[in-house]
Amino acid sequence: MLVALLLLTLLRPESVRSVKKDRQPEVAVLLDDSGSMETRDVTSGPKEVISRQEWIREKTNAPAWDRIRKTASVAFENFSTPTTATNSISPGTDLATPLEEALQPQRNLKAVVVLTDGDWNNGNSPLGAATRLRQEGVPIFPVVVGRDRPLPDVALEIGNPPSYGLVGEQVTLPFKIRNTLGHSLQTSIILSQSGRELTRRPITVAPNAEVTESLLWLPEIVGTSTLSLSVPVDEQEVLTNNNTGTLTINIRQESLKVLLVDSYPRWEYRYLRNALARDPGVEMSSILFHPELGPGGGRNYLTAFPDTKEAIGKYDVIFLGDVGIGRGELTKEQATLIKGLVEQQAAGLVFIPGRRGRQISFDQSDLGELMPVILDSSRPEGIPLQNEATLTLSSMGMRHLLTRFDIDQTRNENLWQQLPGFFWSAAVTRSRPGSDVLAVHSGLRGESGRMPLLVTKSAGAGKVLFLGTDSAWRWRRGVEDKYHYRFWSQVVRWMSHQRHLAGEEGIRLAYTPETPRPGDVIHFQASVLTQAGLPVEEGPIDIRIQNPAGQTETATMESSPGGWGVFGYSQAFANAGQYRITVESAKHARKLEAKIEVKEPERERRGQPVNRQILDEIASLTGGKVYTTDTFDQLTAHLALLPEPEPAQIRLQLWSHPLWGGLILFLLTAYWLGRKWAGLV
Repeated sequence: MLVALLLLTLLRPESVRSVKKDRQPEVAVLLDDSGSMETRDVTSGPKEVISRQEWIREKTNAPAWDRIRKTASVAFENFSTPTTATNSISPGTDLATPLEEALQPQRNLKAVVVLTDGDWNNGNSPLGAATRLRQEGVPIFPVVVGRDRPLPDVALEIGNPPSYGLVGEQVTLPFKIRNTLGHSLQTSIILSQSGRELTRRPITVAPNAEVTESLLWLPEIVGTSTLSLSVPVDEQEVLTNNNTGTLTINIRQESLKVLLVDSYPRWEYRYLRNALARDPGVEMSSILFHPELGPGGGRNYLTAFPDTKEAIGKYDVIFLGDVGIGRGELTKEQATLIKGLVEQQAAGLVFIPGRRGRQISFDQSDLGELMPVILDSSRPEGIPLQNEATLTLSSMGMRHLLTRFDIDQTRNENLWQQLPGFFWSAAVTRSRPGSDVLAVHSGLRGESGRMPLLVTKSAGAGKVLFLGTDSAWRWRRGVEDKYHYRFWSQVVRWMSHQRHLAGEEGIRLAYTPETPRPGDVIHFQASVLTQAGLPVEEGPIDIRIQNPAGQTETATMESSPGGWGVFGYSQAFANAGQYRITVESAKHARKLEAKIEVKEPERERRGQPVNRQILDEIASLTGGKVYTTDTFDQLTAHLALLPEPEPAQIRLQLWSHPLWGGLILFLLTAYWLGRKWAGLV
């Protein structure tokens, strides 16, 4: 008997029972209601083009469904992925979940119809849900709503502009233009305000391509400015409602404070000082040490280096020329002050070495850690050249704000190649880890390739720049101040941008990242001064964060070491929307309010072609068929002819059931005990 049961187990016996459902057969029709369905690329009539959503709404009320209702019920269900208070994921298309939810035990599914563009960008793979439907014998019939290729169109998308701008200073407005006309597009980008055109610039876009560019705007009025970017409508365009976009920027009136420090009045110092002194948005102070003669004097000159936190704390950017640590120059204590100003107060620091080679002495102070390059200590006086050399932009330098003299990347690169060169450079071994090399020596090489001469680096909350030549003043040849003034103007504003994100009297707030996305952790850094202008050393400094839903959270900011009156706090912003930030020191009567806009990434892109591949796969897997908007009537005819759903089968696999194994184990035990009782063992 045991042998017979074991042999039967190898045959895997099972019990099959058919269960016929009492409910009427049902066809589940799933309707894609996500953002990509707003794309207008469905032809409805000779010349009329409607959106994918509009076509679906028309078909839900079509009389063609009546022929199916004669043999089965029809259930329409919308699907997408909405954003909720507990779900920070931006709206998208989840194909798997609606397919899984359609397969409910109480339903007598005959077929599943999915009206979608196939833009699956959220959730699990729909192939898993299709496999379950296949096991139940339920076919999937996708209807591809949309075109395989984009309609002839010119689409404009506006990027992330800066959170603020200054009066009289150029603001960069990023944008992207996509061309699906099928031929090269010669057009213009137009900047307008209150219906008045401010500027325009010609743009060329290759066929079936896109370009990412930016436009420069010079604000003239303080306050919130609403701007409009637009592209003229082409006569071949089918969609004309995506050629315009708006953006809002807060314009402020501020003056940036700069300190220029050098040893002798070399040419680089003289022309840089003139450029900063003539910049209307800059308050420049300078100090010339003259190690043998003592500090120089004159207009905007300081008689001594500001060697207290209160005195140096007002400066946004510090330029260090051919000066070092030693008698008649900077002290180690002053170097520590500069480092604290950069790291704690989000200030900028610019190194411009010279032929005296004095900056090599910074390695003996705290400033050595801020240098974005490693200087060759065996050649402190640099490298003189017989022939003129130039700065060659790196791939990062080609698109960096500091090195942008022309919006067009190709023209900008050509401009840098045409700029007058130099006959001396600092001896640089290599750039430090974490630095960004913007330009290299056109001829000389270091340990890691071309010698880096224009390098930036983040240091704490601030930024550091290294320029390894003393000949930027030569860029004035033939063009006067056109490129020389513009370069240093961009340097000052780029390095001080983070420091002026939000501020009131006696209190300043900086935060990173400046343009956060949902889920990002934002790091706040508040600098607070007493009524006497001294850094606050003890809290409490409170921060209140009101989320887009109106809920407020209050916390105490932690003091940062160093005695700079800096307090920090970090928090993750889960959802998109506008957050209101309030930083307050009741003890010192300081209060600041700011707004931060958290923008969600665009998951549902309009104007994209359909994703037919995934729809072909789920239809083939379940024995269904893919239809289009043109063959929709054939689908309803096909569904009407589908046979009744097969009765559900309940299978009980006896060979793997615990009772089956228990029976065999019981018989084996009885057999063994019987042999033992009979004395056969």
